[in-house]
Amino acid sequence: MLGNFTYSNPTKLYFGEKALDNLSSELKNYGKNVLFCYGGGSIKKNGIYDKVVDILKECGKVIIEDGGVMPNPTSEKLLDGCKKAREGKADFILAVGGGSVCDYAKAVSVSVHCKEDPWDKYYLRMEDVDNEIIPVGCVLTMVGTGSEMNGGSVITNHEQKLKIGHVFGDNVFPKFSILNPTFTYTLPKYQMVAGFYDIMSHILEQYFSGDDDNTSDYIMESLLKSLIHSSKIAIENPTDYEARSNIMWIATWALNTLVACGKSTDWMVHMLGQSVGAYTDATHGMTLAAVSIPYYKFIMPYGLAKFKRYAVNVWNVSPEGKTDEEIALEGLSRMESWMKGIGLVMNIKDLGVTEDMIDGIAKGSFIMDGGYKVLNHDEIVDILKESMGE
Repeated sequence: MLGNFTYSNPTKLYFGEKALDNLSSELKNYGKNVLFCYGGGSIKKNGIYDKVVDILKECGKVIIEDGGVMPNPTSEKLLDGCKKAREGKADFILAVGGGSVCDYAKAVSVSVHCKEDPWDKYYLRMEDVDNEIIPVGCVLTMVGTGSEMNGGSVITNHEQKLKIGHVFGDNVFPKFSILNPTFTYTLPKYQMVAGFYDIMSHILEQYFSGDDDNTSDYIMESLLKSLIHSSKIAIENPTDYEARSNIMWIATWALNTLVACGKSTDWMVHMLGQSVGAYTDATHGMTLAAVSIPYYKFIMPYGLAKFKRYAVNVWNVSPEGKTDEEIALEGLSRMESWMKGIGLVMNIKDLGVTEDMIDGIAKGSFIMDGGYKVLNHDEIVDILKESMGE
């Protein structure tokens, strides 16, 4: 039975090859001083930086540069961004980049006027925002996180060896996001496929949970089939507009809160992957890929009917003459083959994890209760050991 829920998403999206043409009209709604957040400089090489700067200048904005946002934004970088925003009296934050830049921009937006250490308040104590928020807009250059249309923000604290996400409310969602699929064309293959798996993992975290005959499940199965189809095309031709635009659109719908409606949602794969990332600083999508198959094989007996459905409806496994367990395992086997085929990292050892890290990674993995099986510490250790690939 579909449970009670409230759905709201205030983010306006501009999608397509001419999406950036809408930036000027949006900027007119906000103040003069703009904190311009971006990553390691790739947008300067591919020309997106110059395009955005030209628009900002045409709109009469004062640009406060905040480059160098790393793939796993740190608590130190967050404080640095807050300092720049305060000194520049930022009225608006424009994030140009992938999900990490969008996550970072949202973290800065709630932290600039925070009276406490934002890491402690938002990421350790998980408290709500009770101070002024600086509005955020996004120009997306990499797909995978869905951060362009949600309130999520993941920050890493290397000193504490923790990588934690906080899901903020509607008031922190980007006011607008600009999605031009051609902006993703120059992304290196490694980052591209990591994004593909991040999308899949977002969908599966919601699919394998809660009410198991929900309209959301049918939507997610279609999103998964479209992702699998388009990913194979994009691997062969990264500039295939149809494939890249479909993937960009799937990524947004995978985590803009819609398909979570009526679902308890799991997120245990993300807790495992994020803890691996806190120790290794490895690419997020790859940490998820490396732990997924061992995790899903472990919880499969507790949600067997859904894993059977997944195998049949998403991976086209024929159920004839097979037990439910055989069908479910065949589905996971086909998923694993697809993962290997697109070039995902399939074990955490290849991401830099060593045996002596396992217990610490397990302790840093927050235990979630929305899935089919609530794990304990020893079970997390066993899954991580299986994820070593030995």
